[in-house]
Amino acid sequence: MEKRGHVLVLTYPAQGHINPLLQFAKRLASKGLKATFATTHYTVNSIHADGVDVRPISDGYDDGGFKHAPSVEAYLESFKTVGSRTVTELILEFKNSPSPVDCLVFDSLLPWALDVARELGVYGAVLLTNSASVCSMYWHIHQGLLGLPVKPENLPVVFPGVPPLGFSDMPSFLAQPADHSAYLATIMEKIECLDQHDWVFVNTFEELESELAKAMSGLWPVEMAGPVLPSAYVDGQIEGDTDYAPDL
Repeated sequence: MEKRGHVLVLTYPAQGHINPLLQFAKRLASKGLKATFATTHYTVNSIHADGVDVRPISDGYDDGGFKHAPSVEAYLESFKTVGSRTVTELILEFKNSPSPVDCLVFDSLLPWALDVARELGVYGAVLLTNSASVCSMYWHIHQGLLGLPVKPENLPVVFPGVPPLGFSDMPSFLAQPADHSAYLATIMEKIECLDQHDWVFVNTFEELESELAKAMSGLWPVEMAGPVLPSAYVDGQIEGDTDYAPDL
C-alpha cells in the first residue's frame, strides 16, 4: 500500500487561531494527505472535522487553559515546556504506524514547535494566520524601521503595499503594545527565525496583496495559502464544507 504523507497541524487554543489552522488541515486532507489536528485538552472535544484526526496535547493547564494561568507570560512558558513534550510524544506515537508524521505545521504563536520538528527530523512549517500586510508591519519593527510605541506625531504610518495607517487601522498589538507585551515578544521571536523554516504559509493570496507577496517571497520560503476559509466560500472543491470552525 502506498504511504500517505502525514501532516500534524498544531494550533494555539484561541478561536482566531483554531479557525484558519483547522481549515488548513481540512484542505490537506482533501488533497489525500493524512491530517492530524493537535489542540489542548480543554478545546479538543469542541472540534470536529470530516477527514481530520483531532488529538489532544497539553499546555500545562488541562482543566481550563489560559484563564487558570497567573499571567500571559506564565501561560506561554508553560505551553512551551509542556507543549514541547506532549507534541513530541504525539509525533513519536505515530512513528511506527503506517503513517508516521512527515511535517509539523504550527501556529505562529508557537515558535518553539520548530525546535520539536528539527529534533524529530520532520519538516517544520509555520502558518501565519494574519495577512501579509500585518506580517509586514511586524517585520518592519524587527528591522528597526518602525519604533514602538507608535507616536501620534509619526502618523500616518506608511508601509509598502498598503494605504497610510492611523491607530484605528493597525493591529491592537501595535496600536497598544503595552497591553500585549508577552504576545508581541512571541511574535517578534517568530519573525526573527522565519528563514529557518521549510515553509512559511501565509493566510492571503497573491492577487489580494501582490506587492507584499513578492516582497515576502524574497525574504522567506513563503507560500500563499489563503484565504483559509470553508471551501464553500472559496472554490467548492470540498463537498459539504460550509462550517468555519467550532464555537468556543
